[in-house]
Amino acid sequence: MSLPRSAETMLVTSLPTSPETPETQGGATRRRQMLIKPGIQLRLGGIFAGLSILCLLIQFLLFTSLLSNAASSMPVGGDYLLDLVPSLLYRSLGFSALIALPLTLLVGVYSTFGITGPIYRFESYLREVIHGHQLGPCKIRKGDAFGELCGLINEATEPVRRRQTGAGPDVTKEGEAA
Repeated sequence: MSLPRSAETMLVTSLPTSPETPETQGGATRRRQMLIKPGIQLRLGGIFAGLSILCLLIQFLLFTSLLSNAASSMPVGGDYLLDLVPSLLYRSLGFSALIALPLTLLVGVYSTFGITGPIYRFESYLREVIHGHQLGPCKIRKGDAFGELCGLINEATEPVRRRQTGAGPDVTKEGEAA
C-alpha cells in the first residue's frame, strides 16, 4: 500500500535524524505530538477556563444588579429597561463566553508548553540514562522553565553516565578508586 506523496513527506520529516536528539531535524526542534503531557495541559487549561466562566458569571450578576437598580430609579421607561435587561445580558454573556472560553483554553494550554516540555524531556532523558541509551547531558530549550533542575539532573546522572561510557572509575571522598 502506497502513501500519498504529501503523507509520505510528512512521515519522513517527522522521523528522527539522529539517536542523540530525536526531536531535532535540520537544527530546529520539532514536536511530534500536539500536546506533550495532555493530562497536565488539559487540566490546567480547564482550570483557566473554569476561572473565566466564574468571572463571566460574576460579571453577569453584577451587571444585572446594576441595571436593575438603574431601571428601578428611572422616572420613565424603567419597566421597559427591566424587560430588556435579561435578553441583553444573556446575549452579552453568550458572546463573551464564545470569545473568552476558547481563547482562555488555548492560551492556558499554550502557556503550559514551557513547563510540560521540560517535564517530558526529563522523563524521557532519565529513561534513556537508565537503559544506557543516553550518555550526554540533558538539554532543554532556552526559554523553558526548570533550567536549574536540568543542571541538577545532569549532576545526579553524571556518575551513571560516566560508568556506562567506561570513562574511568568513580573516586570516593577518600581518594580511593571504587
